[in-house]
Amino acid sequence: MSVIYDRVALIGLGLIASSMFWAMKRAGLAGEVTGYARSEETRAVAREIGLCDRICGSAAEAVEGADLVVLCVPVGVMGAVAEEIASALKPGATVSDVGSVKKAVIEAVGPHLPDGVHFVPAHPMAGTEHSGPRSGFAELFDNKYTLIVPVEGSDREAVDRLEQLWQAMGARTDEMDADHHDLVCAVTSHTPHLIAYTMVGVADDLRRVTDSEVIKYSAAGFRDFTRIAASDPTMWRDVFLTNKDATLEVLGRFTEELFALQRAIRTGDGDLLHAYFTRTRSIRRGIIDAGQDTDAPDFGRVKKR
Repeated sequence: MSVIYDRVALIGLGLIASSMFWAMKRAGLAGEVTGYARSEETRAVAREIGLCDRICGSAAEAVEGADLVVLCVPVGVMGAVAEEIASALKPGATVSDVGSVKKAVIEAVGPHLPDGVHFVPAHPMAGTEHSGPRSGFAELFDNKYTLIVPVEGSDREAVDRLEQLWQAMGARTDEMDADHHDLVCAVTSHTPHLIAYTMVGVADDLRRVTDSEVIKYSAAGFRDFTRIAASDPTMWRDVFLTNKDATLEVLGRFTEELFALQRAIRTGDGDLLHAYFTRTRSIRRGIIDAGQDTDAPDFGRVKKR
């Protein structure tokens, strides 16, 4: 694989940024990768493990001369980071991000970027419950989708080049507009996370079930909720506050479905329950057929590390 960008700057050095670095390094996609994190502790860990070719002391220093800048920070602070780096951006550079909300990010970041800098938002639909610079691994994006969300007037060449990078890092890519992206993610990611947080919270409130029982018998299904609910709290707080409308829309639909199932259980409507569970089972089969999970034992989870 040949170099796609001579210099890439990663702002924020958590799971996604570190995985991007290792994936770019695996395939030789960048001449140099600079990195910056607000925490001195995070920067020290990055230097220790060889994350990025050069760790910088400020975001502005990291983006100097970069052909691609990727904002890998919580969506709630992306606007402030964009403002911080704006004057240091190279003319003709591309600025992207990895946030799981797009409309709010576009509104926060776009106004700060100078003319001649291309803004191409993106969202890798991949992750784990782990965070921090040590959590990344090159295979994270393999066969997973990255959604590219061009803004009005996005330069086609810049969009194509970014898509090429993600594909070379192992991802599949699709393009969509910001509103549709936020609805898709509310269905596939945001509301499931909220439900997982709620279920784990309910278990914590049920004092008749002891903590030791919750832990011992978790493989019955609760375990998978806890994996999702262990995700980074700052990131998910920002996701729900910035994708409020789409999440509330899907959550309302979920509540309606839940009431219907409650009624079926109360009235003993086994036919409705069986038909419902048959339909949802077919969705699981579609996910497996699409290569987004496997039907291997242990819930199809392959331990990468």
